[in-house]
Amino acid sequence: MPANMRIVAFRGKYAAEFTENGKRRRRSLGTDDPGEVESKLFELGAEIEARSRPAIVSVDYASAGKRESLGIRPSIASMDSIWKTIGPFFGGRPADAISEELCLAYIEQRRSSGVQDGTIRLELSKLRASLKWAEKKALIAKAPFVWMPAPADPRDVRLTREQAAKFIAACDAPHIRLFVVLALTTGARKEALLDLTWDRVDFAARRINLKDPARARTAKGRAVVPMNETSLHALSEAREKATTPYVIEYAGRPVKFIKMGLRRAGQRAGMEWVSAHVFRHSAATWMAEGGVPMAEIAQFLGHKDSRITERVYARFSPTYLRGAASMLEL
Repeated sequence: MPANMRIVAFRGKYAAEFTENGKRRRRSLGTDDPGEVESKLFELGAEIEARSRPAIVSVDYASAGKRESLGIRPSIASMDSIWKTIGPFFGGRPADAISEELCLAYIEQRRSSGVQDGTIRLELSKLRASLKWAEKKALIAKAPFVWMPAPADPRDVRLTREQAAKFIAACDAPHIRLFVVLALTTGARKEALLDLTWDRVDFAARRINLKDPARARTAKGRAVVPMNETSLHALSEAREKATTPYVIEYAGRPVKFIKMGLRRAGQRAGMEWVSAHVFRHSAATWMAEGGVPMAEIAQFLGHKDSRITERVYARFSPTYLRGAASMLEL
C-alpha cells in the first residue's frame, strides 16, 4: 500500500490520496458506500504495486521487500547487517536466477577471507528467506535452491558449577554479575534478560516473566520461570538499588550490550571462551544431568517443541539410552 494513503471525500464519492514516485496523487474509489471502501483500497494498492514492480525482480528488490515485511521485529537488525555482506555479491542478479555455481563461488570467496562455514550458512539463509518472500508474493515463479555449507556439529561448550562460581567471582561490575547469575538460574537468552523490566519480576509469586508484551513474536520463545534461592537473592539486592525500570542497568540506563563486560570477566577468570549463550547451554545441561524431564526443560528454555530439547540435551540425562543398553547384556 502506498505511503501516507488516506481516505477523502471527492465529488460525492470516496477517494484515496497517496504519494507515488514522490508526487501527491488522488484517485477516486468509484463508490459512496463505506462498506466497499476496504476492497476498493485493496484493488488500488495491488494496481499501484504492479506499476512499481520492476520488469526483472532482482535479489536486491526481494531482500528490501523481505526486510520491510519484518517491521519492528528484532531480526530486522540482523538481516540489515548481513545484507551489507551478501548484497554486493548477489544484489543486482535476477532473483529467479541464483545457481549452484553462484552459491559455491560466494562460499569460496568467504572462506578465502577466513570466514567460518557457520557464518556463511547464516548469510545464505538470509538470501534464501528473501527469495522465498519473492515467491510468496508471486514476484517470481519459484525461489531457486540456495546451496549452503553443511551444518557444523553442535559445539558442546559449557561450564561446570565450579567454573560458573569462578566466573561470577571474576565479575567486578554488579550489572555483569547480575546478568551471569540470572542467565545461569533462568536459562534465558541474552536479549530476554536485557529486555527484562521490574514489572515482570513477581517477588510474591517468585516468578520471572521473560515474555516482553511490547516485543514482536518470533520463533525464539520466552518462558515464565520460577525464582530459586540464588536468583531471588540477586534480584532482591538489585531491586533495592534500581534506578530504572530495567533489571539489568548501568549508570542509570538500561544495558544494551553485554559482550565486552563478559569478555573482561572471562579474561580475569581464565575462561575467554565463555559467551552469553554458554550460560544458557550450561543451565540446560545441568538440568538434564540432574534428571529433569525433557518436557520441563523445554518449557524452562521457552522451546515450543520438546523434540528440539531432546535432540540437544537428552544425551546428558543419566537415563539416556540405559534401557536400550540393558537389552544388549551378554
